[in-house]
Amino acid sequence: MAALLSSAGRLRALCPRLLPLLRPPAAAAAPRPPAPARNILYQIRFLTVAPQQEGSVKEEPISEIQTRQTWQFDWALNKLDNSVRKTGRIPKALLLKIFHDICKTGCPGSNQTLLLLRSCGALLPEVLSPERTELAHMIWDKMKELGAVYDTSHYNALLKVYLQNEHKFSPTEFLARMEEANVQPNRVTYQRLIAAYCNEGDIEGASKILGFMKNKDLPITEAVFSSLVKGHARAGDMKSAENILSVMRMAGVEPGPDTYLSLLNVYAEKGDVDSIKKTIEEVEKTEGYLMDRILMQVIFSLAKAGYPQYIEDIKERIRFERELIPDAMNLCLTLITHGFEDISFHFLKSLHHLSRDNMDQGSFFLQHCVNRDMPVNKLKQFCSELKEAKMHSAPLPFILRCALEANKSALAIDVMKMMKEEGLPLRPHYSWPLLVGFQKEKNLKGIFEVLKVMHELGVELDTETYTDYVFKNFADSETARAQLKKNDCLFETVGLSVAEIRYEAAHGRLDKVLSLLSSASTPPIDMRQFRNSLIWGFKSSNDVHLWSKITELLYKDERYCLTPPGPTEAVGYFLYHLIDSMSDSEVQAKEERLRQYFHQLKKMNIVIPTTHYSGICRLLDSSQVPELIKDARLLSLKKPLSTDNIPESAKSDVSALERKLEKRKAENQPITDVLKQLIHALCEEENMQKALEVKAKYEPDMVVGGYAALINLCCRHDNVEEAMNLKEKVFPKNSPVALDTGKYIALVEVLGKHGRLEDAINILTEMKEKDVPISDRTVASFFRILNAAAMRGEVETVNRLHETIVNLGLAETAVLHSPLITVHLEKDDMPAALEALINCYKKYGKILQLHNIYCRLIEKGDADLLQKVSDFISREYGDMMALYDLFFAFLQTGKYKEARKVIETPGLRAHSGRLHWFAKKCISSNQMETLEHLVELTQNLFECDRDEMYYYLLQLCDNNGDWGKAEAVWTKIQEENVVPREKTLTLLAAILEKNGQVVPFEVPKVRHEDTRSSSASNVEERKIRMLCKKNNAKEAYSIFLKMQGKNKFHYRTYDTLIKALLTQNCLEEAIEVKHIAETHIKGFTLNSAASSLLIISQVRRDYLKDAMAVLKGMLDSGLLPSRPAVIALIQALAEKGDLKNLQALKNMLEDITKSVGVSASLIANAIALAHTKNNDLDAAVEYLEPLLISGAQNPDQAVRNISYLLRKVSEEGLEPALEKFGVMAERLASQFGIYRPVTDLFLQYVSADRVDDARSLIQRCGALVEEKRALASFMARSASKPGQAKKIETLLELIPEHLDMEAAYRYLMKCYEMDGDVASVKAVYEKTKAKNIQLHELSLKSLAAFLKKVGEPVPFTEPPETFKFYVEKWRKRSEAS
Repeated sequence: MAALLSSAGRLRALCPRLLPLLRPPAAAAAPRPPAPARNILYQIRFLTVAPQQEGSVKEEPISEIQTRQTWQFDWALNKLDNSVRKTGRIPKALLLKIFHDICKTGCPGSNQTLLLLRSCGALLPEVLSPERTELAHMIWDKMKELGAVYDTSHYNALLKVYLQNEHKFSPTEFLARMEEANVQPNRVTYQRLIAAYCNEGDIEGASKILGFMKNKDLPITEAVFSSLVKGHARAGDMKSAENILSVMRMAGVEPGPDTYLSLLNVYAEKGDVDSIKKTIEEVEKTEGYLMDRILMQVIFSLAKAGYPQYIEDIKERIRFERELIPDAMNLCLTLITHGFEDISFHFLKSLHHLSRDNMDQGSFFLQHCVNRDMPVNKLKQFCSELKEAKMHSAPLPFILRCALEANKSALAIDVMKMMKEEGLPLRPHYSWPLLVGFQKEKNLKGIFEVLKVMHELGVELDTETYTDYVFKNFADSETARAQLKKNDCLFETVGLSVAEIRYEAAHGRLDKVLSLLSSASTPPIDMRQFRNSLIWGFKSSNDVHLWSKITELLYKDERYCLTPPGPTEAVGYFLYHLIDSMSDSEVQAKEERLRQYFHQLKKMNIVIPTTHYSGICRLLDSSQVPELIKDARLLSLKKPLSTDNIPESAKSDVSALERKLEKRKAENQPITDVLKQLIHALCEEENMQKALEVKAKYEPDMVVGGYAALINLCCRHDNVEEAMNLKEKVFPKNSPVALDTGKYIALVEVLGKHGRLEDAINILTEMKEKDVPISDRTVASFFRILNAAAMRGEVETVNRLHETIVNLGLAETAVLHSPLITVHLEKDDMPAALEALINCYKKYGKILQLHNIYCRLIEKGDADLLQKVSDFISREYGDMMALYDLFFAFLQTGKYKEARKVIETPGLRAHSGRLHWFAKKCISSNQMETLEHLVELTQNLFECDRDEMYYYLLQLCDNNGDWGKAEAVWTKIQEENVVPREKTLTLLAAILEKNGQVVPFEVPKVRHEDTRSSSASNVEERKIRMLCKKNNAKEAYSIFLKMQGKNKFHYRTYDTLIKALLTQNCLEEAIEVKHIAETHIKGFTLNSAASSLLIISQVRRDYLKDAMAVLKGMLDSGLLPSRPAVIALIQALAEKGDLKNLQALKNMLEDITKSVGVSASLIANAIALAHTKNNDLDAAVEYLEPLLISGAQNPDQAVRNISYLLRKVSEEGLEPALEKFGVMAERLASQFGIYRPVTDLFLQYVSADRVDDARSLIQRCGALVEEKRALASFMARSASKPGQAKKIETLLELIPEHLDMEAAYRYLMKCYEMDGDVASVKAVYEKTKAKNIQLHELSLKSLAAFLKKVGEPVPFTEPPETFKFYVEKWRKRSEAS
């Protein structure tokens, strides 16, 4: 094996740094690679506590509230655990939130309490150690108070927290507490108590515990030796500490990363940098490398011990790669927490080269500095250096945000002053968090100070600031104005005036509104700025006189109609929105007042445009007040439309049959039936000789069925000659009569077995010609025949039978190709096996028998072929898959040391599917040792589900009835600090209970659903799920209905069936299944995927109200809808012009648009489209234009394009709307320099083939060509579906000099490839040659594939690698740019 590993250095193509991992230690000359990204200052052994599916409530009734609380809590725990898996840490706020949620439920579970306790140690790098310990004690006491039952695992978790937090405690007192609670310590407890003694340098105390362990025959693990290294060192005996490694090896325990870390840490504590370097070099010589996380912990130890001067030497040994970022961030945070911010900042700057897509670096650093109350001058220094190093584009605004979020008002003000000094813009909303803080404290003085500071900084506060954050502290705006004036912070602005009007109107004080509007001191204000508040005021007041006076003032006072088209349009908009904002019942209740109001407005000579009048009429009609329509007619500018058209078998006895047959023959009676029965009876007795004799004696009376049974019998007895004679006599190839499928299969099998290959092929051909039905059972029989031939080593038989089956189209599944490789494995011809594997992949796209090939090559030590297969897999499926295949093969062949080196490849992540496959293979083959090594070696694998790995071990323990091994697994779970899921605890408890052992923890209550035995209903359930998988939901639904009242189903069955029905647009059936599920499973709710499908189905049926209700229910339950569901609902509401529900939907989605993947631009476009559908183009423009201006000027705003809106109005032929939005887009370009909207207009013209309009627009707004990203996006979208080549051709005609020509021609060629237009594809290629445009290898590979497919020659050298290779290369290039 050593020879194999030495030569396996040629596996460089598999992974750049695999060479040092596969060589034996002595040969490892390559540099040490970094470890997979894991937590740097501690080993995280943390796994998800999975959300519990609601079971049947038959055995264990649970209230809906409790079920909902459990679901929400488990969801929160998952969120917490995801934080650990991704970042290696937990925010304190999240931990406290979950803790308080448990306190509210009042029923903490054992593993939930365990998870909270384990979170109070090194997983909180942003919290000081004493505070973390205090938090652990608080959780311990509160959970105990709430009824939590503590077992050994909880005490062990508390011990781990003490050790991580360096909390001093008495181990003897701790043991006494456990004894008092009647909880027995285990190996993990003793190990951690030894560590506690060793932390204090108390070797005597540690020796006593060690004595206990030896008396109890407990194994002494690496963890104990690692602690002893630290103990001897802290006792001042470095020689004994160093000798521990020799003692370990004598004891048969190899020093691992933890041991080396202990030794390096004690050297660091003493500032012995020479010994650190020497130890690192020795480890690299023996092990090949030392994990980077260990080096980072050494850096922390040097910082704590006061030896920062040696940190640079250690830092230089770290290979800073992207996988290391989470560990590096946690080191930085820990250093800041302990007051070493300068060291942390120096380390942070080492990550500069890892930036991606111009993303800011160091935000986490700055945020933690703010939270730790770093002095302002220090923060300013860090900001300056980050900006100079081009690591952060806006550090000061980011610090301001952090200060505001943390409610640090003084710091926030200081940062704003620094921003002003540097000429950075200050916005009014920066003051909002400060004002909210003082408002909660009822601190008016603080509010006044903020207003003064903002004024001094030159920030003019806007209307929202006064309305939402200032006036709310006073009875009315008048009192507010007086107090502001008294405290010297009354600054007369338009924003203040608008706020006063809004505030009084929103509180229904219309008299004060009239007074404010009438006042000569009120500046000119566009009515749109207070229209919504005024509408609210009108609705809350019954004073028609005030309604009329205010409306008249708005109509006649030029101050409130600042923009065209003037008062008529403005008041028309106001009246329309006033009626639109009222519910039907409100309109009906105020019918008389509205009538008076309309008449008053008529007397005041107020008129509105016909379009607005028509809209009001539609609203009044839908509110069922048709009488009001004629009153509204009074306001119409022109003669209104008429109101008339406004819309409303037993085995037979052989002897008896023989006697009966002879009797009938003697009597000259028909014997056909009796003869057939006799033949079948003899076949059942497997009496071939007798059957053939009967056939020969009575042959003239034989029928087809009897011959078929005889053929089958002869095949079973390997009588191939007789079988074929019978077949050719009765069922010749040219006969229209065919045998059944089973008889043909039996013939092929016996012919192949006896080497009559041509006859077997002829039978297969006959099956095809006679259209013999092929079922799944037939395919399985084909595989059995091929595999039997493979096991006999008959290469030609396997190949020709396989070729015939596939070429005839009898069957083509992956399993049929496997014998092509098996036959060579059986002959031990490895080169041929590998060649067969590669051919299978090339012909059928399937990789088969790979694991067996890997294992055989490793056992034979054939490094060259191992290299070849690894190169092939790496090239086709990527490095990760190749590494996993190699890892599993080393495990299977018992090469555990080599397996370790593979799994520790830098950057390798857990692949749950691959790990699940190998674990299940070990379980089915009863390979306990292999499975144990799998679990052990994946301990440090990034994102590995450790609970799931231990669950596999427990399943095998359960199969073998090995309770001792299961108990050892439980100990390992605790050692590794894994939080087990309920299913793991339940399985472990069952193993121990079945074997009469005490269960050392609280057993979770098992739901009925999880413990049901396999029954007939399970078979039906599996059938339902299988039918759903095959897209046969209706048949599945029929089976479901037949089973109703007989059995209840699993949650998953209901969910799967509902999703399948919705996918096939069977909405009513899906709703019915949902209702049945809700009656059988209390608290049943659809998951996110099913709910999203339900929304889509409802939208298709135009059940928009139901779709809105489903979406709201999802969000209330903490579920996220899918992007297609949200988009479908938004677009449907927009098409209906349903502004009210669109606004409600916008509010619902406000905080989750990014999570769902829906852009704010789409929602804004939809609202504008709804206005358009309501014939209210001005409202659409009024709504959209400010958002586009704000989106261009403020990065926080995401509304930037109008492509959806323009596409819809263009497709529907709404030319006035397209023209109106075009004017808006051009105005934004000319007045504000905002070119995205006009670019969208240009691209819509191109899409609609309006080339002249597009050309004219280019002439007026030439700068739109600078929107390169929009143009590139448009070409990419066009190239994703057929028939779009004209669009790119148009772009090349209109703006050739402004396009990326390589990209444009690449996309154009792709368009023609999709259209199958060979001539155009070739013409485009010739153009690129003529224009000297260098096409990317991906384009050339695609072009070559296309030309070969259509039988054309390839006029260039085809790139040699696979298509997948160039896709990956393109992706990396895109990321880099």
